Amino acid sequence: MPTITLQTTIRAPIERVFDLCRSVDAHVATAVGTDERPVAGVTSGLMQLGDEVTWSARHLGRRWQLTSRITTCDRPRRFRDAQVRGVFVRFDHDHEFSSDGATTTVRDVFDFTSPCGLLGRVADVLVVTRHLRRFLERRMHGIKALAESDDWRHLLP
Repeated sequence: MPTITLQTTIRAPIERVFDLCRSVDAHVATAVGTDERPVAGVTSGLMQLGDEVTWSARHLGRRWQLTSRITTCDRPRRFRDAQVRGVFVRFDHDHEFSSDGATTTVRDVFDFTSPCGLLGRVADVLVVTRHLRRFLERRMHGIKALAESDDWRHLLP
């Protein structure tokens, strides 16, 4: 089961960064190149503990649907979203936040199990992990750009 770990430093208050990371609208704005959109559950605003969202997105040349739920939420320190239904056997995505006052550090830990046993593990090594890492990096780059500008004001209450 592969694990992707990323760390992003953002010059913005921890509460703003935390809320942008759990905002459905910010997710749509930062999911560049995948045409991600919420199609069921919470389709706008901030995700809360227990909330679910079903995403429709294009990854690896195919449209997929995936439903995730917020299973842990301790604002502004951490939250976890986990797959309820979708292409993976399972995934857990932990978002951890720390601050020194002027900057916020976000640590993303995405661990997953692909379907198809040995074939899925080979695909993980050759394609899936690299694709997901790039997707998560682009998303966090977008979150950073929003948080460090005034653009976040259009997405958060």
